[in-house]
This record gives sequence, structure tokens and C-alpha cells, in this order.
Amino acid sequence: QVQLVESGGGLVQAGGSLRLSCVVSGPTFSTYAMGWFRQAPGKEREFVASIIWSGGNTYYADSVKGRFTISRDNAKNTVSLQMNSLKPEDTAVYLCASRVPGGIYYYTRAGSYDYWGQGTQVTVSS
Repeated sequence: QVQLVESGGGLVQAGGSLRLSCVVSGPTFSTYAMGWFRQAPGKEREFVASIIWSGGNTYYADSVKGRFTISRDNAKNTVSLQMNSLKPEDTAVYLCASRVPGGIYYYTRAGSYDYWGQGTQVTVSS
């Protein structure tokens, strides 16, 4: 069974930064494709960023491109999301997800992922 635990959320002013982390328990983390999604109250789950198993390829939603950076450390079974220049519209619960195995592709649809964390709240005040 694969388990994902997010951390790093919080309250920040507009223009500030946060770094989210997701620790993954699983025997072959280095083969997983990983993604970050977010969900605001009353809205559908939204793709944020994805990274392939090696970290060599990443993909971002247009709304966060240039501000957010996804990365992974396969030695530590961790995927991170560095969020800079935060805006009030970035307020949401952020969830990490894994696809097992991930192959050489990144994935933007929530239905492409097999396992999910519980999420961490990010609130950006104006």
C-alpha cells in the first residue's frame, strides 16, 4: 500500500512563499509519477504540477507556471512544491498524488493517479 503525507501549508500574505512537501511510503517510489493538485471550496480539483519518475521532466498549469516549482528526491521518497509570488487565488487544499508505475510521462488528469494524500491547507491573504 502506498501512503502519502503532505506538510508545509499555512497562512501567508500575497507575494509570499511556501514550500510543500509530500513523503511517500512505498517500495518503488523512484518509479512513480508524482503530481500536485489543489481544491478550493466549491470548486473541482485542479491540476497544479507533475513530475516524472526521474525528475527530468515537469509540467505546470498555466496559472502557476513561472511561480511554482515541483521537484523530487528519490533517496528520501519526497516530492516538493516550491510556491513563490503567491496570490489569493492560490488559496486551496493542496494534495499530492502518485501513479504507480509512472513510466516516462507526466499526467495532468486526477483520474490518472492511483494514490492520494489527505492534503494541506494553503491560505493566501490579500
